[in-house]
Amino acid sequence: MSIVSAQQLSKQYVSGDITIQAICEATFTIAPASFVAFVGPSGSGKSTLLNMIGCLDPPTSGKLEVVGKEVTNLSPSESAAFRGENIGFIFQDFNLIPILTVFENIEYPLIMVQNWPAAKRKQQVEKMLEAVGMQDQAGKYPSQISGGQKQRVAVARALVTNARLVLADEPTANLDRETANRIITLMKTMRDEFSTTFLFSTHDPKVMNNAEIIFTLEDGRLQEKNHNHGGGHA
Repeated sequence: MSIVSAQQLSKQYVSGDITIQAICEATFTIAPASFVAFVGPSGSGKSTLLNMIGCLDPPTSGKLEVVGKEVTNLSPSESAAFRGENIGFIFQDFNLIPILTVFENIEYPLIMVQNWPAAKRKQQVEKMLEAVGMQDQAGKYPSQISGGQKQRVAVARALVTNARLVLADEPTANLDRETANRIITLMKTMRDEFSTTFLFSTHDPKVMNNAEIIFTLEDGRLQEKNHNHGGGHA
């Protein structure tokens, strides 16, 4: 059973008279509880591929299964519901909501997407706060915490819905080396604890060193797959 399976997956954008081939016939599978990096230069198609896997952008052609479901032809509302149930997102600029506290930011997907009862939400958010070491910051606002702490909150928010798959777009780009290493270690711990699959789009050698599988993209083509045995530490 794979968590992501793509066959001949392609994505084209039309701009005026020009057709841009963002992804060209990519075929790959990703096993559950994997730590995987998509790497390549800017414009190589990494973010496009992540957006298709995250059901944010439909493929032009090919077949894509995510968490056991064929997602190629989902409607926008079906895509949104599927994302809410199965996929967490971590962004390079954290994307926390400034007027919500740390606790409320983590809780937000449970209210908006999954409509959990209040007592169950509180229990789940507290479990995530503890897992990312942010219990003592729960009442603070994003403006009152550091970049590394914001990314910890973003990791907790991505996992609070029991997401099977977390997509992280350059999650360490705005962090210093030590903080980035701590966040990568945290994500590996969460993967081990919750059997979550993490997929990264990244330029960061620290993330690549810790990825067990590295896919290289160039001009929209998936070039190769390298296995890092067990993932090293930068």
